[in-house]
Amino acid sequence: MDDQHATTGRADLLVLGGGMAGLSAAARAAGHGLRVTLVERGPDLGGSARYAGYLWTAATPEVMAEVNPGGSPELRDTVVAGFPGALDFVRDLGVPVGEPVTVLRYGTGHQVDTGAFVAACRRRIAASGEIVTGARTEHLLTDDAGRVTGAGIVTPDGTRRTVRATTTLLATGGFPADADLRAEHVHPQARDIAARSNPWSRGDGLRLALAAGARVTNSGGGFYGHLVPTGVELTPELYVEAALYYSEHAWLFNLAGERFVDESVGDHLTTIALVDQPECRGLLVTDARGYREVVCAPYVEGGPANDKFELARRRGARCVVADSAADFAHVPPEWGYDGPRIAAEIARLAAGGEPGPARSILPRPLDEPPYYVIETTAAITFPFAGIEVDGRGRVRSADGGVVDGLHAAGADAGGLYRNAYAGGLVPAVVLGLAAADAARDRAAGTADLVPGPAGTP
Repeated sequence: MDDQHATTGRADLLVLGGGMAGLSAAARAAGHGLRVTLVERGPDLGGSARYAGYLWTAATPEVMAEVNPGGSPELRDTVVAGFPGALDFVRDLGVPVGEPVTVLRYGTGHQVDTGAFVAACRRRIAASGEIVTGARTEHLLTDDAGRVTGAGIVTPDGTRRTVRATTTLLATGGFPADADLRAEHVHPQARDIAARSNPWSRGDGLRLALAAGARVTNSGGGFYGHLVPTGVELTPELYVEAALYYSEHAWLFNLAGERFVDESVGDHLTTIALVDQPECRGLLVTDARGYREVVCAPYVEGGPANDKFELARRRGARCVVADSAADFAHVPPEWGYDGPRIAAEIARLAAGGEPGPARSILPRPLDEPPYYVIETTAAITFPFAGIEVDGRGRVRSADGGVVDGLHAAGADAGGLYRNAYAGGLVPAVVLGLAAADAARDRAAGTADLVPGPAGTP
């Protein structure tokens, strides 16, 4: 597809999206001496990475396979193998990397100032390349053989531009801010959940890829997100503060008064499970010990600490302190919960009854009243469905080959996780760097030949 855009530019690497993946690719390519154009739909760079603070992933390939058995084996191995190189890249930018800490029992991570990362990437890209913010990508350009050769964009002043490129990277942040795509590829009830992400990640990359012959992977495979209090408007400054990470140390009851998930395996998995429950809401209950030791403590060593219960209460969420299990029988009728059933179950569990579902990791009975209760719902950061890619981030085509000249990274690339999670920033950096290295090889004439459909030479 060609076009009639008014002005034309050329690049060795065209990056569509200025979050963690896009910035990593563009900065690396600029360091290679390539011509780089980065196009961001939002008014500034950074995307949802601005709300994150740790580069982390599973400690080994074996651990990644154990905690994420349904994810793409090729992508799993790529991410774990690429983690040291991702850290080296961040350090090379002059961004401090913290000491290693344990994340979610099975991961290793390092605290990183993502604001400093964004600024360092911006400086490196701007020194020799072009950054265009507030711009919309209308379509990808393709030649007669179906190879992607750039894109047509519209700048904030309405100017239509053609950017021709030997390599194009889709890194637009997935589709957490698009209700229709959430309903189609995450869960029908995900249409109505809040997004704890930037508002510009609306599925642009996915739509562009499909129009170029790509295919979607991992629909229904879950998402990364967290439990948040119902009735609290999620603004960026609350994305971390309002997240109820401590749910691993709590019970979660649905409207019928039932526990329905092993909460101890992780808040991110409990959040996925809640989306499948009636009205996507539940009562999150911990005891006095949980309140002292977890609710008011940092989620990750060295991270911020705040009283999640008090924050939710001040923001107008449904919160209550119950003096005993019997108090749950008097849940306000307008809340819609089977209070007597919850009261009976909490009393049984506090007396040492066997939980069902079992708590596989944190079996401690919550037996020290009072109980701290927050009504909670789910919020999404990014989906696990997306554009199918290989281990180098090359976009796979519907016929089983790859779409020549097109890469995807970050939340645009689907299939790494399926109802599991081991970090979002590291995969973004790893596949972003892979796209930049592919652009370098292509510019030097050393890129691999693009294979045809599976089974062909």
